[in-house]
Amino acid sequence: MIEKIRNNFTESIQTKIAAADVLPEKIAQAGQMIVSTLLNGGKILTCGNGGSAGDAQHFSAEMLNRYERERPPLPAIALTTDTSTLTSIGNDYSFDEIFSKQVKALGQPGDILLAFSTSGNSQNVIQAMRAALAKDMLIISCTGKDGGEMAGLIGDNDVEIRVPSNSTARIQEVHLVVIHSLCDVIDSTLFGEDK
Repeated sequence: MIEKIRNNFTESIQTKIAAADVLPEKIAQAGQMIVSTLLNGGKILTCGNGGSAGDAQHFSAEMLNRYERERPPLPAIALTTDTSTLTSIGNDYSFDEIFSKQVKALGQPGDILLAFSTSGNSQNVIQAMRAALAKDMLIISCTGKDGGEMAGLIGDNDVEIRVPSNSTARIQEVHLVVIHSLCDVIDSTLFGEDK
């Protein structure tokens, strides 16, 4: 059991090293996209399922409250948190529409949808991306594996952050580093380097 645990750490470290070789430019691009949206009065909508729902909420919390420094709150909404909305849409229509209906109601042109899915094939996230495109929103996708169906919805002005791994656990671990890196880019760009 101890060796199995050590192996989890090793695999996580190796995946993060591989991601460090391919993701920094995409993360910087996504961070600057978010900064531009915020400066133009826009907001970030986030979504995902399971652990990816946790990632969506984590990013939103860091924006609304703070990351590592005192600063004004920044507008972000996790579409994963309102159980009455989620269950009414899931019951009356379809689980595939739980995020897209919220995007249709809350999204504005120039806002960003930050979409998490380790496989890139979560149908409710894909429907949210389609709704965002229809609203002239920008998209940042955080995926893994081969990017799934979500990869085909990324346009020239969007950013795909695809973790080079096929392991759901390892992808989610890197997604957390991506979230913190985005927060660091946002804070340092908007509020200067932390002393």
